[in-house]
Amino acid sequence: MNSLTPTRRRGTALRLAAASLGVILALSGCVQSGRTTHPDNFSGELACPVEPDPSITTSARIAWQAIPNGDLVVKDLQLLEACMPEANISWLKMNSGGDVIQAFGSDSLDISQVGSSPVVKAASPPLSKDLKVIWISDVIGDAESLVVKDPNIESLADMSGRTIGVPFGSTAHYSLLTALGEEGLSDDVGVINLATDAILAAWQRDEIDAAWVWEPTLSELLAEQGHTILSSEDSAGLGAPTFDLIAGTDAFITANPEFMRMWTLVQAEGTRLLNEEPELAATSIAVQLGVEQEDAQDLLDGYIYPTLEEQAGADYFGGDGLATALTSTAEFLVSQDGIDALAEGSAYREMPYGDAIEGVTP
Repeated sequence: MNSLTPTRRRGTALRLAAASLGVILALSGCVQSGRTTHPDNFSGELACPVEPDPSITTSARIAWQAIPNGDLVVKDLQLLEACMPEANISWLKMNSGGDVIQAFGSDSLDISQVGSSPVVKAASPPLSKDLKVIWISDVIGDAESLVVKDPNIESLADMSGRTIGVPFGSTAHYSLLTALGEEGLSDDVGVINLATDAILAAWQRDEIDAAWVWEPTLSELLAEQGHTILSSEDSAGLGAPTFDLIAGTDAFITANPEFMRMWTLVQAEGTRLLNEEPELAATSIAVQLGVEQEDAQDLLDGYIYPTLEEQAGADYFGGDGLATALTSTAEFLVSQDGIDALAEGSAYREMPYGDAIEGVTP
């Protein structure tokens, strides 16, 4: 599994299937007048990075999370709407992977941003949802970290008898369980289920001693005299890499191949902007997260954004790399009582859906 942690690449050239048309985004590095965090209120002028397809009339319920990656750029720039002008696209905000699991469980989503651990949980009993992973938004590094309040705590071993807050079912939860298991502290540290928006308040009330969490809460805790002692990059080194993925229901994906083709091209453009035009991408991240542009650019350093060509390669959708990672995640979660049981057969190995990526990769 360590082979799934790629060398950090910035500025890798991306060639979309219709690259000859170029990207005609009428944007600047500054936030445009009238721009808000609600896509329906965005007043900017933009164009699809490839030839728009008005024949696509799909209705899609898409969930997003406040994570600085290409999906957030796509949402902010309304690229899906520009490329499929006759489609009916609804954006729904989720606060954590646990929320996504519940939404998939109630059949109220078609596609969602979700961590590698939550998507495995959703595919496992008792939900056993038939989900497909369709894109890797990012490989998580130090953007998810264990932040500690006591300045005298310098390592995880010092956390014995302390309490850690983390959103259960998230990639951060998976990384925390991995680290605690490796240190032999699984029974010696209290772990409390807290949503990201509740962690800061619990920290300020001294209800927790530490938290494993992502941005922007991570920076808020660091500003409250916290310091980091571990990150998801460290847990990846223990053989447990984590990803922010995008998953969809098998029924939706199967029924909408043209939508999925265009959706994939648009996601590839969001990733290209992050890697090749980070200042432009950071403008979208800043707007969507409600932070300053400079802070948004700093957030990008905690992630690796695999390009379209890299995702089509053997480490991910073009081989068994992603399938192996999902299977190993499931095996670890069941050993830690994170899921009730493993899904039957080769369910996890069949989760990566690379057809659309293969179809648009030059």
